[in-house]
Amino acid sequence: MATSLKIPVENLDGRPGGPEASPPFITLRLSLPHCSHIPAISPSEFASRQTALARVLHALNASAYIAEPGASAEFYANLSSAQWSLSERPLLLVITPEVLSSSGGVPEVQGKVSILTPKFEATRAKLLHVPSGSQIEYAEWPEEADPYKVAVYHLLPSLGEGDGIIFVDGSTRTFIADGLRAAAPQTLVLPAPIEVQQLRERKSEAELDILKCVNEVTALAIREVRKKLFIGIRESEAGSLMRKALSSAGLVNVFALVLFGENAALPHGSGTDRVLSKADFVLIDCGGSLHGYNSDVTRTFAVEGSVIPPEHLSIWYLIHTAQRAALSAAYDGAVTKTVDEAARAVISEAGRGRYFTHRLGHGIGLEVHESPYLRGGSEDVIRTGHTFSDEPGVYIEGKVGVRLEDSFYINQDGTPMFLTEGVGGQARSPWDI
Repeated sequence: MATSLKIPVENLDGRPGGPEASPPFITLRLSLPHCSHIPAISPSEFASRQTALARVLHALNASAYIAEPGASAEFYANLSSAQWSLSERPLLLVITPEVLSSSGGVPEVQGKVSILTPKFEATRAKLLHVPSGSQIEYAEWPEEADPYKVAVYHLLPSLGEGDGIIFVDGSTRTFIADGLRAAAPQTLVLPAPIEVQQLRERKSEAELDILKCVNEVTALAIREVRKKLFIGIRESEAGSLMRKALSSAGLVNVFALVLFGENAALPHGSGTDRVLSKADFVLIDCGGSLHGYNSDVTRTFAVEGSVIPPEHLSIWYLIHTAQRAALSAAYDGAVTKTVDEAARAVISEAGRGRYFTHRLGHGIGLEVHESPYLRGGSEDVIRTGHTFSDEPGVYIEGKVGVRLEDSFYINQDGTPMFLTEGVGGQARSPWDI
């Protein structure tokens, strides 16, 4: 079923080389249902995540895992920084392992969820939808108190009996970790180890369903916006159209980097507002989020009336080949650096290797960029459920920049598939994206 979304367009009339009378809107026609049919993560899945974390903590003899609102707290407890902005007053998610029983020498462990909150914000904290497999405990700290001592006394009383270990999420601000160390001087306060980090890396079927839809819609939105671009439009105007298209498709936290011609030779832009000429490629790198999960899609393409130099076209097809080579090199058990090497070899063999200046890709999920990464030197092993961007590029300053990006996941059978496969996968040509 197709969904039509009308998106207002402003300030396009009278642009040199453009249409005589620009339409008051563009129509974004989606070839799949709106992503509202994709459910958010269920309470039972959150409970399973908390249990998995608790088991890791127990195995590592850790007393607790602590995170501020952000991607990790969102993963374990639906507590994002959008719901609770960070400030100098800490609100902390605390997950501790509780051993319920032991059967045949194997302990049954579950995660106990607690929240440290400013006392004057306690009611708001308790209104947050924090799924948990057990009763949530709230520790309220008044303004005149040390919040970290309150956390240790109320939520981690066992630490007063001797040594212990607290793992803090890698994104936790330094003053939070310092405060915990001062409140529990006999306790080791350490960054969460790789065993904890890996719990977020391998996506569940529910996560993959969200990631597929949000990336598919992003690819479709780029295709529809491309139809409305013309020689003479500015980067800023095209960017505005792109963001409106993504928002109208139901995504939030949308972004759109739009670069024309030689501006695309600077991978993250030049800060200028170039007007599109006939010899220019358009590069759009954009995305948004749904239920907290992100898309990240890049297309480099030509618009109607373009006359792209043959050298630039050859670079486009080179990048297309490199992107496919990287996908073919990714499978369950492969080492991440070999995927980067596969794309880089294609580009280097064509004599363009020095112009591929960044890593091949990054993990994607609750963060647009997250671990693991596809980069030279990385010995990380790819596993089922891993998701990565695949974004080779060539950037020749003063001339041209070409990048193509689709994210992919590793199926249960160990093979890779683009998250955009449901709407055709990677671009086919500069005119068929």
